[in-house]
Amino acid sequence: MAGSSDPRARRAGPHGRRRAGLVAGIVAAIVGAGPLGAKVFLTQEEALRLAFPGASVERKTAFLTDAEKEEVARRAGGAPPAALQPYYVATRNGAVVGTAYFDVHVVRTENEVLFVVVTPAGTVGRVEVLSFSEPEEYLPKTHWYAQFPGRALDEELSVKRAIRPVTGATLTVRATTGAVRRVLALHEVLERRGPPAPGRGR
Repeated sequence: MAGSSDPRARRAGPHGRRRAGLVAGIVAAIVGAGPLGAKVFLTQEEALRLAFPGASVERKTAFLTDAEKEEVARRAGGAPPAALQPYYVATRNGAVVGTAYFDVHVVRTENEVLFVVVTPAGTVGRVEVLSFSEPEEYLPKTHWYAQFPGRALDEELSVKRAIRPVTGATLTVRATTGAVRRVLALHEVLERRGPPAPGRGR
């Protein structure tokens, strides 16, 4: 996908951390062995290595308040996200080089997992499809994803504006655009909190 060199809590306390591990485990299962019939393009580990070569990557967890969930929904223009949000911060030579999110969502009736990297400037750095459970004819071509890097969360990040529609893949286009908007909105909300609490690593 775009930019790839190939293949295709506030501390939440001990209970929150266990739930964070569960969420991460679900994502790992989807992009690992994958559900029956899913096409897996990249695993979590492969995506992180491709996006952040030579960087140190640490998993963090955030537990969103109801107000924060509503804020993400308002800014993204979609439904509120889950309260528990695992994410990955990459650093090189002591400086943050990017933050990665794994967004799991339904396209038509089946799941898709997207890997979205946000740059330190708050724009999209990379979008990868990790797994896709719908028929592959509903998946846009690789070059379509090249529209996202460099985009910020604004009115142009819309299928009606800067993002081109794809005949036969309308639902995937909408789901992808919505996921990218959701990740950018989530990132903005988390950035306002200041430095994240340490996670337990990958």
